Parts: sequence; structure tokens; C-alpha cells
Amino acid sequence: MAGQRRRGEELEAALLDAAWEELTEVGFAKLTMESVAARARTGVAVLYRRWPRKDDLMIAAIRHYGQTHPVSIEDTGSLRGDMIALMGAVSDERHTFTAVASATFAGLLADSGLTPAEVREKVMGGRPLWSQEIFRRAHDRGEIDLGLIPQAVLDMPFDLMRHDLLMTLKRVPEKRILEIVDDLFMPLIANQEKRATSPDAGK
Repeated sequence: MAGQRRRGEELEAALLDAAWEELTEVGFAKLTMESVAARARTGVAVLYRRWPRKDDLMIAAIRHYGQTHPVSIEDTGSLRGDMIALMGAVSDERHTFTAVASATFAGLLADSGLTPAEVREKVMGGRPLWSQEIFRRAHDRGEIDLGLIPQAVLDMPFDLMRHDLLMTLKRVPEKRILEIVDDLFMPLIANQEKRATSPDAGK
């Protein structure tokens, strides 16, 4: 943006975009505050005023990329269809992001002293999970009762998918997504609701 002075949110977005681009090209170990500043065409002091440490900048850059590149949440009219659509979109649109973020993870843990859970919380930034919208729609349609289903059950398909993405750093095959949804998630949902509403529940 030669000849144009950037300020506020515009400047911060440009800095975080530059940090993400630098991260994807050289990796966490080789990235420096100076190299990010050079890519953003600004002084390194501008970075340090906002993010005193390299790991602070990297967490902010990963969070910014995730927030500015949302995954589409298609409404297919059914919980099963919504799950397959969302997991397919995450696989297609997030496998590169997962590869970069996972490669950065070890460096972040060593530099920041945070636990993996704390790093994930900072990256998420408190934003709602995409799956929450899907489950709310299914609840409103009467397909499920969210009051009867443990959170661990709702998290399970995405935990499995995250594991596959981290282990392969590639798209999750459609067959695997169907296995998770049809063979594991949907039967587990049905079983949880059946158990919760059975005459023996709570005995």
C-alpha cells in the first residue's frame, strides 16, 4: 500500500496477513518479527507495540486467518446432511490451515510455555464452534434434544476428523466422513436419546 498510511484495524489486518504468509512460507523457526515487518512494509516497532513476543503474533495470525476464512455452514435440512456437508467443507478448506498450524504448534508450545489446551483456546479466541449452529438447527427441527446428549458425543466426530487431519495433513476422504457420521455419530446420538428417555433412566 505504497503512499497510503494504514491505521487501526486496517493496519492490524495487514500485519496479521503478512505474519500468516511468512509463516506458511518459512515456518515458525525461521520466521522473525523483522521478516514479518519487512513483508508488511512497516517498521518492526509497529509489531512489537501490538505483540511483544513472536508467539503472541503467531497465535494472533492463526486466529485471524481462521476468523477471516470461515467454513460455509450449509443447511441441508437434516442433521446427517449438515454433518456430512460441514465435515466435507472443513476437510476441503481447512487441511492446508491444519498443516501450517500443526507445524507451528511445537514451536508455540516451546516459546510460550502454554499447554496445548491453552494454545487452542487462544487460537479459537472464544468464537462459537461451527457445529453449534448445526446442532441448534437439528434441535429446532426436533431431530435431537440437546438436553439429552452429552457434549462429548457432539464433539466426537470433529475430534476424530481433527485426528485424521493432524495425522495425514491431507483432506479426509469422503468415505471416512461417511463412516464417522453413519457408523459412529448418528447411531450414538440415537442410543443416547433412547437411554435418556427409557423408563430405567436414572435408576
